[in-house]
Amino acid sequence: MKQSVLAVCLIALSVTSFFNVSAQTASVRAYRESKEAEILREFVELLSIPNHANDTVNIRRNADWLVDMLRRRGVEARLLEGNGPPAVYGEIKTQGATRTVGFYAHYDGQAADPTKWASDPFKPVLRDKPLEAGGRVIDFPKAGEKVDPEARLYARSASDDKAPIIALMIALDALKASSKAITSNIKFLFEGEEEAGSLHLEDIVKRNAALLKADAWICADGPVHQTRKPLIYFGVRGVVTATITVYGPDRGLHSGHYGNWAPNPAMRLARLLASMKDDAGRVLIDGFYADAEPLGEEEKKALKDMPDNDAELMREYGLAAVDGGGRSLAELLNEPSLNIDGIRSEYVGRESRTIIPAEATATIDMRLVKGIDPRRQVERVIAHIKKQGYFVTAEEPDRATRLRYGLIARVESRDGYRAVRTSMGLAISQQIIRATEQALGGHLVLAPTLGGSVPLYILESGTGSPQIGVPIVNHDNNQHSINENVRIKNLWDGIETFAAIMTMR
Repeated sequence: MKQSVLAVCLIALSVTSFFNVSAQTASVRAYRESKEAEILREFVELLSIPNHANDTVNIRRNADWLVDMLRRRGVEARLLEGNGPPAVYGEIKTQGATRTVGFYAHYDGQAADPTKWASDPFKPVLRDKPLEAGGRVIDFPKAGEKVDPEARLYARSASDDKAPIIALMIALDALKASSKAITSNIKFLFEGEEEAGSLHLEDIVKRNAALLKADAWICADGPVHQTRKPLIYFGVRGVVTATITVYGPDRGLHSGHYGNWAPNPAMRLARLLASMKDDAGRVLIDGFYADAEPLGEEEKKALKDMPDNDAELMREYGLAAVDGGGRSLAELLNEPSLNIDGIRSEYVGRESRTIIPAEATATIDMRLVKGIDPRRQVERVIAHIKKQGYFVTAEEPDRATRLRYGLIARVESRDGYRAVRTSMGLAISQQIIRATEQALGGHLVLAPTLGGSVPLYILESGTGSPQIGVPIVNHDNNQHSINENVRIKNLWDGIETFAAIMTMR
């Protein structure tokens, strides 16, 4: 009898706990539903400020706007200056809190050519569905009106990475309006140079290492899983790039008069690049996969449990076959990769001229996994190029060099950054998993590594804090490309997710 009473009490406690969490999510949702027009108005104002990192005037406008946005919500905020775009820092000190949680996002974006977009990238528009599905422009809601959650907001950085910033702010508003207590000290770090390689972030972190200490930094960058299920990632790949230029004659030569005799650098570069990978996409550069730190048992289990939606993705992207030798996308994201970003020589199509080009250039990016040093990976590429018979230089070859060496390759590279991976078994990792599950009421996808690269290594090495990713935006957001967008439902889910993390026990 006593055991039965105890069991009933435990069930009651569990049910009460469940409904308490549900009530909080419901209160956050109710606030958002009453403020959808105002939320989008503020978001549109932020998206309307051009945000390429090299545009120093507008980058500063973004930064000042974000400081003001934080201060309006009672957050202590200021700029962290360095030798590049400033970082925006904000802090909420919670009385009695024993834990500090930081949220990282970036406010800069990729360059955007308005002539290639369906609408001006810095004049946000709302469409009733994706542009690729025939989405038409619709009016923004008026006060009190709701928005179709399947609608898309189109603008540069609508997803990458201003959506998480606005979601974090609305989460604060909703918690304040519903008198829900934040349970952690909260820090915000919004970077202004991520899309340009975070060249000055390390300096900012070093100058402010004590200020940026936290029990965990949550990276809000990146998309949810392609199945639309919420995702938490515990690692990001590092990245380093290299630009390779191969030389031919010192000027373009008539292809009729000099073809079959003068070497064609475009052809040579094509062969050189082709020598770097086999037909299945496996990199052939010696040592390319060396030094990679293997996944642990927790990561292997998470990888095994991830949804297998490769076939759906192939249909979505119009692919009849893929690389990888039969392994899944999820598996391959946990390996280093080599990608050709682009190749340039002379003009093509109607603009083409029948000449042998003077040079040909390609830029490659290499994604890194934990354990691989960016500079070492570039050195391996250079060694491979030399193995193909090339003289490699970091400078533009002079005439004497051109006359001395038959094969010349110029390789330029700038510093990249390392990969990061955090243990899923940490107490803070488990707390974030539970909070996100309870907020969204569904199964999470746990990923050992995100496919993209975010400079979390700089934060990890500079502060010693674990790094965990909680992205919110849709996977089909066209980030880095034309017609970038965010699905409204993802924005709403993000508000609830961040509110749950801010109040987690």
